[in-house]
Amino acid sequence: MSAARVNRRGVALMSSAHVVDDLYQGVVPALLPFLVAERNYSYAAVAGLTLAATVLSSVAQPAFGWLGDRRPRRWMIPVGMLIAAVGVGLVGLMGDYVTTWLLIAVSGLGVAAFHPEAARAARQASGDSNRAMSVFALGGNIGFALGALIATPLLLATGLRGTVLLIIPAIVMAGILVLRLGTVLDGRAGAKRPVRLPSGTDNWPAFLQLTAVVVVRSILFFGLTSFLALYFIHELGVDVVTGGAALTVFLLSGAVGTLLGGWLADRAGRLRSIRVGFVLAIPAVAGIVLAPNWPVAMGFTVLAGVAVFMPFAVFVILGQDYLPNRIGTASGVTVGLAVTVGGLFSPLLGAIADATSLRAALSILIGLPIIALLLTISLKDPRREPRHPRPGGAATAEAADEGVL
Repeated sequence: MSAARVNRRGVALMSSAHVVDDLYQGVVPALLPFLVAERNYSYAAVAGLTLAATVLSSVAQPAFGWLGDRRPRRWMIPVGMLIAAVGVGLVGLMGDYVTTWLLIAVSGLGVAAFHPEAARAARQASGDSNRAMSVFALGGNIGFALGALIATPLLLATGLRGTVLLIIPAIVMAGILVLRLGTVLDGRAGAKRPVRLPSGTDNWPAFLQLTAVVVVRSILFFGLTSFLALYFIHELGVDVVTGGAALTVFLLSGAVGTLLGGWLADRAGRLRSIRVGFVLAIPAVAGIVLAPNWPVAMGFTVLAGVAVFMPFAVFVILGQDYLPNRIGTASGVTVGLAVTVGGLFSPLLGAIADATSLRAALSILIGLPIIALLLTISLKDPRREPRHPRPGGAATAEAADEGVL
């Protein structure tokens, strides 16, 4: 990435904030096996908690983005993070299901406040680099994975009451953001950095089509994160630690996929990067469902993590380019509404799993990357050339963005 176009310190700070914020999203699926074990929740009940984590966020993120389009509100970045942390942190102290559901919903509202303004700040720091935005997205992937990685051993040692300790990282990062964010992004007084954001005409039809693609990918993502650990435990016969490890492997592999997606987008075109991810997801999900034992399933879990996460950062920057005059709204939809809508389908998958089996419920997910791939065929990239085109220049870029692969 070009030093003239990318504010590396700004990308690093926003990526670090994204790590901490999305840690609290990652804690929720990691909590589910413990809630099943200690509170005897059914599959449909734990799927309802996934719904709680997403429903308010789904509705609120575009609203927060719209407010940011009228006047940027950077204060929502640290405040949203703190709300997300407090909601999850109090779950272990409350015993009844309704209160637990409400606390996780409040945490989702904090996530909703964080993401549109964080994505705007990250785009300002990234300029026009897919790779820089993929680093920001990677922060969220790492945070989600750390949520599972930290929560599982913590709760094994402390029980559910240990969730309150998870508030500490948000307090530390929020303090750093309050002290440093303005200076890092905008420069010191008298030496302000130029703001580089996309410009042009809003293309709503293309943006809505992209939104449909993001929704399908979101259903696949939440289906896997909600039930992957439980699938390993109840269908493949592993213990809770190994089940939690499967979820962590999926999310850590997603970190690789996020960077790979940004790298491929800069070289071969953004739509090609998205399509390659969905092509790889088809055998990956099928492999998990059909695996005869947990080591084979774990191998396919790695491939699934890479594939499912490849399109994510590209969705964000492409959506902003489709709506250059409404970056906050575009970010609220691609990072928020369209993503979290997938969580609305988790209770349905949970009900199917209760009525049949987890294997049958996960089998449904195999068709989703096929649907997403078909939805991308008619999309056009508003910026024809990749950031670092291969020999052949614009012709190569156009072929990359208009071909199925």
